[in-house]
Amino acid sequence: MMTNETAKPKSSWLNLVVDFGPLLVFFLAYRHFAPDGDGNPVATVAAVIKGTVAFMIATVAALIVSKWRLGHVSPMLWLTTVLILGFGALTVIFRNAIFIQLKPTAVYLMFSAVLFVGLWRGKAMLKYLLQAAFEGLNEEGWFKLSRNWAWFFLFLAVLNTALVYTVSFDTWLQAKLWGFTVLSFLFTFSQLPMVLKHGMGEAAKEEVIENPPHD
Repeated sequence: MMTNETAKPKSSWLNLVVDFGPLLVFFLAYRHFAPDGDGNPVATVAAVIKGTVAFMIATVAALIVSKWRLGHVSPMLWLTTVLILGFGALTVIFRNAIFIQLKPTAVYLMFSAVLFVGLWRGKAMLKYLLQAAFEGLNEEGWFKLSRNWAWFFLFLAVLNTALVYTVSFDTWLQAKLWGFTVLSFLFTFSQLPMVLKHGMGEAAKEEVIENPPHD
């Protein structure tokens, strides 16, 4: 059992790197190898393959960094890594970008299903997937947060699938990196009033009382 002295430190910026770093690596690798202009299909597929390989390597590296620096790997990160490696392997083997494009749909649907099943059974599964990332949040808050994220994941799954079949790979990748990231941040911030109402606000107050700021 870890003591306060030996516990791994928390790092918000490191969490962001672990979550979004591999996708950024994929984007940069693809853009580096992608042909200029319209290019040709063969060169575009080759760029997708190279970007996918870089994505898979970066994902494994992010998992290792999470374990090394944060002291744990959340179930959500484990599941995401497995799907990335699986769909990435299919992309490389069949030389078809559709697999890596549909990977986010599979991830979103899986998490949405897990959360909905948990809600049906009366359990807030988000708490276990994130390993209590929102300290101080009470059970009612976790339940509401799980419900809201279940619907949001389902929305993202539908949105990603629609983009895959209606826009070019370049447009889809831009939307995945920037659009979905912004949507996720906005949705996360939209949940703050609710989580503060259900325990996180009190936890923050207690932390300030126990550890008052210094000049």
